[in-house]
Amino acid sequence: MVKVKVNDIEVDADPKDNCILAARKAGVEIPHYCWHESLSVVASCRMCLVEVGETKPDGTVAMGPKLVPGCQTPIKEGTVIRTDSAKVKTSQQMTLELLLLNHPLDCSICDQAGECYLQDYTYKFGKAQSRLDEPKIQRMDKYHIGEQIALFTDRCVMCTRCVRFTREISGTSELQVVARGSHEEIDVFPDEPCNNKLAGNVVDLCPVGALCSKDFLYKKRVWWLKHAESVCTGCSTGCSIHVDQAENKVYRLRPRENAQAQGHFMCDEGRFGFKYIHDERRLSSPRYSGAVTGSKGSYSNARGKPEDLSFADPWPEALKQARKRIADEIKSDANGFVAVFSPFMTVEEAYLLASFLKGLDRRVRLVLGPVPVVGNDDRYPKGSKGEPPAAGKEKFTIRAEKCPNRVGVEAVLRSFQGEVSRLESLLRQPDARAWYFVGGYPQGWVTDAIASAVGKPSLLIVQDIFPSPLSDRADFVFASASFAERDGTYVNHAGLAQATHAAIRPPAETRADGRLLMELAERTGLFNAMALRKEIGNAIPELSVLAAGDLGEQGVRLARYAQQPATAAT
Repeated sequence: MVKVKVNDIEVDADPKDNCILAARKAGVEIPHYCWHESLSVVASCRMCLVEVGETKPDGTVAMGPKLVPGCQTPIKEGTVIRTDSAKVKTSQQMTLELLLLNHPLDCSICDQAGECYLQDYTYKFGKAQSRLDEPKIQRMDKYHIGEQIALFTDRCVMCTRCVRFTREISGTSELQVVARGSHEEIDVFPDEPCNNKLAGNVVDLCPVGALCSKDFLYKKRVWWLKHAESVCTGCSTGCSIHVDQAENKVYRLRPRENAQAQGHFMCDEGRFGFKYIHDERRLSSPRYSGAVTGSKGSYSNARGKPEDLSFADPWPEALKQARKRIADEIKSDANGFVAVFSPFMTVEEAYLLASFLKGLDRRVRLVLGPVPVVGNDDRYPKGSKGEPPAAGKEKFTIRAEKCPNRVGVEAVLRSFQGEVSRLESLLRQPDARAWYFVGGYPQGWVTDAIASAVGKPSLLIVQDIFPSPLSDRADFVFASASFAERDGTYVNHAGLAQATHAAIRPPAETRADGRLLMELAERTGLFNAMALRKEIGNAIPELSVLAAGDLGEQGVRLARYAQQPATAAT
């Protein structure tokens, strides 16, 4: 570390930092447009010009004669940075005035309003008036840029972040700068739109309202959105994300910077893959096939197909009856009772179900359900012919394993059973007479082999978010929650345990899985993920890092993975 002074504030900074990063550590913002931590430095926007000097051995300070770009200027021991001098302030105002010369007054209709660097920097560093008397240059909007991307060319400040992203991160190089001078524009090659699997990131990178997501365009003003920190469940990379919602509806997912997980970006499959949580086909209440008589009244379903219970609050009776049936089946034949754990469960949910069932009888069998795998890992940046990068050169990886928590669920199963058994191996010689299936898959997961092997058991319980061939003939169906409706912990492929937080309430009579399993196991109190993490960390050595309860914004790596390098997104 080296000592640097920023506006007379002394801080310890990394010698690899530039002036912008050093200033951040002093709590000072140096405005910038073109610079981004994950992209090459071009120093083209000139918004980050600052005064830089050095401290001499005798203690005097010698400042440089000219302003220099903070993004391009390294630091060293004794570097002095000034961001509040009259010279710097004048430069910032002139730069903003130039950028705004031809910028349209679109704030009232622009999707970026409320998140726009031009708005923020004009308010903090700029002037309130323009001296331009000539007509503004007008350019055509470009909806052909990509399937998910629209370009409002008038708003562009030519920071070229998007161009550098497609060259340096995705490697697909669709975006380019055409023309020169005041006629410069971003465009794509003819018939080569920006449709790579990481294309949505250029919207996040754009500091103004030039590149917008067609999926979110004109849907909601950003100041009405509420944000929750969560984890993408699209694959085992486990990208840290923001879930943005309003009025209990999710409008968009955005990547949340995490060097231990995915870095600054996320793939489009995860970004736009949340729509299923608002699908009308979702299970909306517990269902039961048979007869129920309890304190709330009675219900009879003679047809044998599970239907919604008619009680005002159907959950207490459904869970009470299920608990009794589970206990009876395990007492009759514990080895014949099989619980199938989903890799979409959180660590807490897996722990609650495993401890409940094993608490009734240690002979109950716990198995891991289907782990969805599609193709091979998709690594970026691509070469000129679409080939993956050399080993160790990856900047982003879309995992072939399409689930968020296989590692965490396996750790729970090893603790309670000593080994991890797969459902596939059990199906070869099916001998179970009672089943408890946990689903939660965004897409259909019940294959013909599974449906055939289950047959006609004495008890079939399905906990899922969508109907399936199993739920259609189950004795009990528990309508559970999506990733956006639950608290808990996911452990990614590299052993990084991250906390996920509920962004919206589950629909209708659906229940978050943690609460459902707490009540099924008759555990007192409300579901609290942090408290459960502490319990799990003390009970399961492999998950001991969870004992802290609070995993922070970037998560904590399991001890068995601690020696592996924390390379972003790989």
